[in-house]
Amino acid sequence: MTMAPYIRLRQICLVAPQLEPVITDMARIMGLTVCYRDGNVAKYGLENALLPVDTILLEVVAPFKDGTTAGRFIEKTGGRGGYMAIFCCDDPDERGRNANALGVRTANVIDHAPYHGVQLHPRDCRAAFIEFNHTEGSDDILGAYPPAGPDWQKFIREDVTQALTAVEMQSPDPQGLAEHWGKIIGVAARDAELKLPNATFRFVKGTSEIMSALEFRVTDTARVLHAAREKGHAVAGNEFLLGGVTFRVS
Repeated sequence: MTMAPYIRLRQICLVAPQLEPVITDMARIMGLTVCYRDGNVAKYGLENALLPVDTILLEVVAPFKDGTTAGRFIEKTGGRGGYMAIFCCDDPDERGRNANALGVRTANVIDHAPYHGVQLHPRDCRAAFIEFNHTEGSDDILGAYPPAGPDWQKFIREDVTQALTAVEMQSPDPQGLAEHWGKIIGVAARDAELKLPNATFRFVKGTSEIMSALEFRVTDTARVLHAAREKGHAVAGNEFLLGGVTFRVS
């Protein structure tokens, strides 16, 4: 089975009990700007906000009613761990079929032309949801991306945070989880890492399977860490906890 070679990390989704103060802290500490709040997620009992980090979108979702998938995720994990890794590709349906052949179920299909997304079941993915999507006529990484709003590119700021460079995943069996995600995504796992063109997924030893940390390249590490302390977040070395994951800056 041959999958289309084009795949990029498009979006990381975190989940919080409430959007505030998480989204405001994230924006102020990291020097980011909210580009969009998507009313379409209300049908899932959620509200959200998205912030561009160069060409990768950082999203926070929060449930506003009982019985949501995001709410159950918070209850199950105690609020620790990222919610979803979202990838843009040529053919989400093909990648969904490949995942199904591996025993990974499709949880949801989103079809809002020109956007088409296939979300996979988190229990089968392990650690977090995986979504594949494609926007018709938008092969440029800076092109249209409806989930981030009509003009998300105008909100990119690089004066503080320049890039989201890596995603850290924890597992009691990091190599096994790396190989599992590698088969789903179509990227070979090497030394418990998956290298995509615009980011690296790194798998490390941990007591449970979670998306544990995000790594960022910033212009001034001391400035970011100072801003985190000012917002009341405990800083250890070059990292702090926010939105259920460790933010690691360098």
